[in-house]
Amino acid sequence: MTPDSVVPNDRPPDPAAGTVPSARSANALFWWLHAGGWGGVFLVNYFSALANGKPAEYWTVLLAVAIAGFLGTLGLRYLLRACGDRPPARVAWLMIVPAVLIAAAMGLTYKLVTDLEWCRQCLPFTRFGYFTYVIGQLYVVVGWASLYLVMTTWRKLRMQTEAALAATAMAHQAQLKMLRYQLNPHFLFNTLNAISTLVLDRDNATANRMVQGLSAFLRHSLDADPMQRVTLKQELDAIGLYLDIEKTRFAERLRVDVEVEPSCWPALLPSLLLQPLVENAIKYSVARRVEGGMIGVRAVREGDHLKLSVVDDGPGWPGLDLVGVPTDSASRGTRVGLANTRDRLRVLYGARQSFEVRNRGEGGFAVTMTLPFDIADASRQ
Repeated sequence: MTPDSVVPNDRPPDPAAGTVPSARSANALFWWLHAGGWGGVFLVNYFSALANGKPAEYWTVLLAVAIAGFLGTLGLRYLLRACGDRPPARVAWLMIVPAVLIAAAMGLTYKLVTDLEWCRQCLPFTRFGYFTYVIGQLYVVVGWASLYLVMTTWRKLRMQTEAALAATAMAHQAQLKMLRYQLNPHFLFNTLNAISTLVLDRDNATANRMVQGLSAFLRHSLDADPMQRVTLKQELDAIGLYLDIEKTRFAERLRVDVEVEPSCWPALLPSLLLQPLVENAIKYSVARRVEGGMIGVRAVREGDHLKLSVVDDGPGWPGLDLVGVPTDSASRGTRVGLANTRDRLRVLYGARQSFEVRNRGEGGFAVTMTLPFDIADASRQ
């Protein structure tokens, strides 16, 4: 007694995913439970009859009645499947007449078997006894139909819920990939322009080194799965590929300072989370000043959270108010990397993260992120 498979027309659920069983497995489960259920009804009725003084040969009557119920509810199953798209309350009303007919057929089977003198001692004393017997079987059939309806409705709701969750997950992944793969065209333009200048100046060794660095960074950027997390060490190694390119462009004008607590190295975070923040700092703090500037990356653990900061010693963000919220004039058309990073964290961690921007009192700009402190499973490292 189990619901049938409700499979969408376009894409059936994957049984390997451990969610809703496939049509074949659901059908096989139905037959096992259907046969087992009616077998259980037969055994319960038989032992109950023996306890109430019925003769041992009474099993012939009960077996015939159980077979009638088995076949009758099997037909009821197909009627229920045909009405599967209707509201459960309406289906219940439509099943009243078929349920009464099945119970009557079971009562008729009872009479026919006893009339064949297989068990003359099993005859009821009055016609009213036949009527009460049919009513008793009606309860069994109604119970079967009710259980079938409940389980089938539950299964439909479960499949609808899983379909909605799958759609949400796909939208979630698409959003993350969109945010993750938004490479800044200014970075590519400036890098290619710097390579062109080096070639024109016949500084082939430096140009070749810069091309190799750009190739390594782009390969890492495109190969990294935006749905997977990396350790802080892996993240900083990737940032190192990016900074090697920028150091070729800016030479001594770019100074990098990395401070990481030892306990933070294995912490997990989204891949290339820091790159747009470092790129943003170079764009606004280093590239626009003749003397260049310093880019700092900080990582500390605070209880169950990882606190990451990207700071610079540039002019800061004009128009940023005292609580770290940009005014309309300051936010319009600028700092896209900040917005993308903030959105990635919001999608991935929800309320468990925080993202703050502020102008530093000693000069410069700071971005501070707080996210759950997780480390990779040691068995998979």
